[in-house]
Amino acid sequence: MQRPRFDLRSWWAANRVDGRTLRSEAVAGVPGAIGSVPDGMAASVLAGVNPIHGLYASLVGPIAGGLFSSTRLMVVTTTSAAALAAGSVLAGVPAPDRSASLLLLTLLAGALMVVASALRLGRYVRFVSHSVMMGFLTGVAANIVLGQFGDLTGMTGEGDYAVTRAWSVLTAPGQWDLATVLVGLGAMGLVVGLARTPLAGYAAVVALVVPTAALVLGDVDGVTRVGDVGDIPSSLPTLTLPRLGLLTPDLLLGAFAVAVIVLVQGAGVSESAPNEDGSRSDANGDFLGQGMGNLAAGLLQGQPVGGSVGQTALNVKAGATTRWASVASGVWMALIVVVFARLVGNVAMATLAAVLVTAAIGSVRVGEIRTVYLSGVNSRIALTSTFIATLVLPVPAAVGTGVVLSLLLQLNQELVDLRVVELRRRPDGMFEEYPAPRSAPGRTVTVLDAYGSLLYAGTRTLQAHLPDPAGADRPVVVLRLRGRTSLGATFLVVMADYAERLSAAGGHLFLAGVDPAVQSWIEHTDRLELGGSVDLVPATPILGEATGEALARAEAWLREAIDTEKGRPDAGRRCWNSPGSRT
Repeated sequence: MQRPRFDLRSWWAANRVDGRTLRSEAVAGVPGAIGSVPDGMAASVLAGVNPIHGLYASLVGPIAGGLFSSTRLMVVTTTSAAALAAGSVLAGVPAPDRSASLLLLTLLAGALMVVASALRLGRYVRFVSHSVMMGFLTGVAANIVLGQFGDLTGMTGEGDYAVTRAWSVLTAPGQWDLATVLVGLGAMGLVVGLARTPLAGYAAVVALVVPTAALVLGDVDGVTRVGDVGDIPSSLPTLTLPRLGLLTPDLLLGAFAVAVIVLVQGAGVSESAPNEDGSRSDANGDFLGQGMGNLAAGLLQGQPVGGSVGQTALNVKAGATTRWASVASGVWMALIVVVFARLVGNVAMATLAAVLVTAAIGSVRVGEIRTVYLSGVNSRIALTSTFIATLVLPVPAAVGTGVVLSLLLQLNQELVDLRVVELRRRPDGMFEEYPAPRSAPGRTVTVLDAYGSLLYAGTRTLQAHLPDPAGADRPVVVLRLRGRTSLGATFLVVMADYAERLSAAGGHLFLAGVDPAVQSWIEHTDRLELGGSVDLVPATPILGEATGEALARAEAWLREAIDTEKGRPDAGRRCWNSPGSRT
């Protein structure tokens, strides 16, 4: 099948709006642009780079991402998780090369996202379990809070991790700067106090402006400002080509981790912001939008961007109905950068830290964490382990640990949860479940069904639960396979061995409800002795029909085998109708 290509005419026809709608979308983009000022600068703080990179990313990301995303209301901008991941990757990069490495990291992550879109890899997002993502996001929130203690107190913490740096700050209150502490607490109080007022959407901006104005008017010295971290140019970003000489294996691995984090988060955003016209979002289309956002950000001096939960929710709340609201947000942001850049340099770092702390605490989803904990031991292990890994490991390693752990736990779950039952036919023709026998009864057809995965791990569990034919006389087994669209090589090995054991006891194996693709695969592998010790019964659209057909064929096979053995034409029939029949 030929993959659909991007058609500019079709895209324009689907997204064309009239002047009235465009004006309303422009108005809807204003709150997002204003909110992007503190969010963008805060993201740069997390990444450990000049705040201008966050501001530029908040300008470029919504425009490029908004034009290409399948989820039309998604706002592609800076996110805490992507920023923290970027900061973790850049931790060992020398300060003079950090900005250039950041741009290269952003470009690489964007390229990986575009490739993922082209390869249609959207469906594989599900391999990152919800438990792992909740553990990771909760760990990110904890790292954000712990990482701001230095800026909130005016003291530089010591240690390799946010936990240790926070501890070094908390245990040395004598080194705190009182003015910085008061500014941070004041900003935090403003965010919390305005949270339930009509100004809630602008709380972060107010928290930046009011304390900063107080510092300027009071001529207070000693409080670190944004301008002390790096120059804030009052101009639009210019095209910057990547310094490929900075490419390292660690940077490439970090770009992969950033891409995974962004794409998984974006999948969650698309679920929370469905398209207004009822059309379904496409994960691969969102991959493309976020990839283009990162490519544009990397070329225009921005940092990694992705689908933002908070900015998307603000976009929806502001009345956005099309992708043009996101684009308008980026345009408004450009105006803010040009006009107010000099003022941005006076913002106290303590206010940014306060905004980050309140946002991080607010992002902790207590209800979802509780749901994960109640869903089972494996989910609890995945969440807790990923949370701890996020606190003590670099972000890419933490994500990798969580994904690998969740896959291992899933495999273990498949081993534990697989259940084999026996199906016995009732007088009304229906089947009733019973515990599967440990030993295969002789001269009887035993119908089995398996619940759970039959990939390699589950197949080995199935092998241990199949009735043992040793010592039985002519045991016949029917294994139901309806709904199995793929089976691994391990399954064939196990079935070949079991069929051989049944045959050695004078019995036979029937596989019922076999999917056409699976049947073709089995026939081409030539691993099972079809027509010899094994027979296949194809699946049909009618539930239970293949099982009934397999049972009838198994009964006929057993009668014929017994008739041949006894030399009496009615021997098999008398045996089958005996009270000992299990079907």
